[in-house]
Amino acid sequence: MVDHVEDDLPKALRTSMQHEPKRSKARDDGAEIPMEETPEVNNRRSQRELMAAAAEKRIIAATTATKTSAVYNASSSSEDSSSRVDECVPVVKEEKNLGEEVSPEHAHQLFSMVFGNEVSKGILAQWSNQGIRFSPDEETSMGLVQHEGGPCGVLAAIQAFVLKYLLFSPQELVKDVPKTPMISVLQETQDSVTNIFGCLTEEIKSRALVRSMGEILFLCGNNKSATIASLKIVDHEIEGKDESSKDEIIARSLDGLSIESGFDLQKVLRVSTFTSLASAMQRLEEMIPIFRSRMGALLFLLSALLSRGLETVQADRDDPTQPLVTAPFGHASQEIVNLLLSGMAVANVFDGSMDLGGGMFIKGILTPVEVGFLTLLESLNFCKVGQFLKSPKWPIWVIGSESHYIVLFSLDPQVQDENELEGRETTIRRAFDAQDQSGGGGFIAVEGFHQVLKDAKVNLPDEKVNHLCSSGFIVWSEFWQVLLDLDNSLGGLKDSTGLTGKKVFDLYHFNGIAKSVTGGSGGETTPVQRPRLTKLRVLVPPRWTPEEFMTNVSLPGSGSGDYDDLGSKDTAVEVSKPERAQHAPLVDCIKTRWARSMCNWEGDPPSIV
Repeated sequence: MVDHVEDDLPKALRTSMQHEPKRSKARDDGAEIPMEETPEVNNRRSQRELMAAAAEKRIIAATTATKTSAVYNASSSSEDSSSRVDECVPVVKEEKNLGEEVSPEHAHQLFSMVFGNEVSKGILAQWSNQGIRFSPDEETSMGLVQHEGGPCGVLAAIQAFVLKYLLFSPQELVKDVPKTPMISVLQETQDSVTNIFGCLTEEIKSRALVRSMGEILFLCGNNKSATIASLKIVDHEIEGKDESSKDEIIARSLDGLSIESGFDLQKVLRVSTFTSLASAMQRLEEMIPIFRSRMGALLFLLSALLSRGLETVQADRDDPTQPLVTAPFGHASQEIVNLLLSGMAVANVFDGSMDLGGGMFIKGILTPVEVGFLTLLESLNFCKVGQFLKSPKWPIWVIGSESHYIVLFSLDPQVQDENELEGRETTIRRAFDAQDQSGGGGFIAVEGFHQVLKDAKVNLPDEKVNHLCSSGFIVWSEFWQVLLDLDNSLGGLKDSTGLTGKKVFDLYHFNGIAKSVTGGSGGETTPVQRPRLTKLRVLVPPRWTPEEFMTNVSLPGSGSGDYDDLGSKDTAVEVSKPERAQHAPLVDCIKTRWARSMCNWEGDPPSIV
């Protein structure tokens, strides 16, 4: 079939090159002037040209189909197959890069869902000028840099997953390594914040970013598919270039581009959908230079929304009439953050759903998550973060304040392990939250309280139960304090030894927004603009209050006779006299996870704004 098609082109070309019979030409001053062609001659020439073009088109189409099929069958075993396709069939590569257009209606719905109908140019500029790129500073080289206000929610969520891969899944980034060497290397250098991530290469960080983005998009697509958004104006001209040249080419392509309406979005947006995670990650790897560009954060948000499906996103939300980017400062809403962390664009952070009566329900987080979320708003009693977000699989949390998102993490997954007191508290709190219909307000009715006592197997004296029920409703803080003050022999949780609940561990705070900081990785003394990584020493005292712990502390050689929980006399020296606790809004967030914790750090307080 192809052989017959290939014969058409030379025949058509020979025909098109045949000259018309020579005609007599009139002379004027010795110059030859061609005579005007008749309509018949014109028609014959046009027909020959059309035949040649049609034959050429058929050959290209047949060759493309044959080579594309061969490449598809061999792609899993040959790394150069893709390069051969690129050289021989540029049309196929171009279509792969550009993806499909979106309809004007779809583009308008997408733009309105994100920005609303009355968005300011300032907010649009924030979201159109934020790339997804790592910090060039050695100390914060594992972190994504934020230059514009607004997209921090997107960057912080991606950052959390990047840290998950860097710290706890190195075998997916480097071949032929055990599961723990990278975390071991990091733990060996954890006393030096400057050098903690110095061993990470650009290749490792890029792989972590690709896997993080792929996992998030498939999470949004119910682990069935992922949709990746790209730009029509960025084509395959960047292939074969070095990274800096790619960035320059893309920057020139984006020069003058402004997204101010759904019409503007429709003109440049192209989307591709993948049902294979491997294929999606390959596409994401190809697009890393595009995600590094000033449109990167916006493109990833659009990809997450399209992966979830616009109708499904609207069904997730409590109020789908409001834009996902909030006015007046253009911050990412809680729905955006929850979408990237849990795969659902819900507005609430409690576990499960809440019945408001009359057949009305509002949705929270329905399943356990890989990385979690804490918020300053909980310390101010504006909301209640559920256990799914508060206790994720890995010790990494996005931290939310009134105007910014940052990341908190630990190098040691054991900080998530619950001791006896924490395990008991989790069980009781979940039983309490199951009866809490106040929207996270922390109080329940008397009937629900009796169910809590039954489900959590709490045996309080009758006088304590009657006291708690006397007002007609039970507040969590009062209930918990009763348990802490009452000895465990009487149904409470107080331990007469004062040892239950002691913990000491390190957390790291990363703020991706570039700020003026004194000193850098090279030891500069002048202020430099860069993100900040801060190490915090966290102490959870063994006594019920920090003040009680400080007054009952055992010093070396004090002869108090106290024993630690390992049975060794006077061995709890490292926590026996901690430094004076420091305070910052971040500490209030940490206390929503470890209620009695005290924190210390060196240098300026860790910022969450």
